[in-house]
Amino acid sequence: MKRFDDMKKTFSGLLLWVISSLTLHAGITIEDCVCKAEQNYPLIKKYDLLNRTREIDLSDIDKSWLPRIDAYGQVTAQNIVPSFPETLAGVLEQMGQKMSGLGKLQYKVGVDVSQTIWDGGVSRSRRQLVRSQDAVQKSAIDVELYAVRERVENLFFAILLTEEQIAQSRVTYGLLQHNLDKLRAMFRNGTAMQSDLDMIEAQALTVNQRISQAQSAVKGYRRVLELFVGESLADMTLDRPLAEIPASFEPDRPELRLFDHQLSANRIAADLTDTSLMPKIGFFGQAYYGYPGFNYFKSMINRDLSFNVMAGLKVSWNIDSFYSKKNNSRRTAVNAENINADRELFLFNNRLQSSSQMEAIDGLKSVMKDDARIVALRANVRKAAESQLENGIIDATALLTKISDENIAGLTAKLHEIQLLQEIYKLKYTLNR
Repeated sequence: MKRFDDMKKTFSGLLLWVISSLTLHAGITIEDCVCKAEQNYPLIKKYDLLNRTREIDLSDIDKSWLPRIDAYGQVTAQNIVPSFPETLAGVLEQMGQKMSGLGKLQYKVGVDVSQTIWDGGVSRSRRQLVRSQDAVQKSAIDVELYAVRERVENLFFAILLTEEQIAQSRVTYGLLQHNLDKLRAMFRNGTAMQSDLDMIEAQALTVNQRISQAQSAVKGYRRVLELFVGESLADMTLDRPLAEIPASFEPDRPELRLFDHQLSANRIAADLTDTSLMPKIGFFGQAYYGYPGFNYFKSMINRDLSFNVMAGLKVSWNIDSFYSKKNNSRRTAVNAENINADRELFLFNNRLQSSSQMEAIDGLKSVMKDDARIVALRANVRKAAESQLENGIIDATALLTKISDENIAGLTAKLHEIQLLQEIYKLKYTLNR
């Protein structure tokens, strides 16, 4: 039983060690960084603000169909009012009916009601325009957010490249330390000079300085990348991506969707102008309590207050829009041509950029064919130089040259690998593929 408990403890400890190792060496991909940066970018908040603004605008349009109610009270004094002709008034007086005419002081309290029945399609076009303008604004935000992707990718590859420089420099530092130990032994045996030791040690210290500078640069790059993604990357390694050249070279950039939405908004704005040419039909009603009433004859006989109601249908047609219809149509056509010109310019520049990037990719692939062979040859030369130094055939200066050549060859090979990945990602960014 005790042995079983010991095995459980051992297994638990091993499990904790594995988990902690995975946590410490957790990696993050370039796609994860881009996604987190877009979600963390302050501009993302504007999507919600645009949604709320759109709903407010649509609500205002819907409310335009609600009845319009206008309550009022008024008192007026007139110098002239309708009255009976004196001859007719005299005849009526002889018959016992005094006609005093309308009073010059008039007053009433009332309510006017109007209700749109058909607006010629204005509200429908306004709703479409609001939605279309919302799409334009969101597409503009998409374009701005897309630029964040390029900045994050550049930081990601800068970190990868600098970390490769550190790794290669550490290999070189190890070689220098190894040869320094050999020279110290040779110096004790009298087969090497102090100047040889000093030269190798100085070069080792120089390489160590470069490592420290590169580590400082990596920390700076990582701090900036952390600001973009909104979380700490201190215990995370950056996974080197496995990039492939896009299968399609047709761009799918957010700018193209922005152009489409701009054209759509332009067309809907033209439709809204056309709806202003249509007549409008509405219901109206009027009710008031006051003097005079609608029955003027009765109001001429007495000054009593009365309740009066009137309702009906109204057709209105504002023909002013006909005057500007031609210019509005021309303006719409010019706006469409301008948007299409912007699209053509964007596609032209996009094709130029993708073509240039493809040439850079092909050039790097061609150069990289010999990288491995060059590194191997430089290593062979350096090993031979180490043997020659031990046999006293060459001095430390010659060995340093061979070590430096090997370091440059290894660093160049790693540089080409990362440059190729970066160029492919630049192409993918240009095409959004």
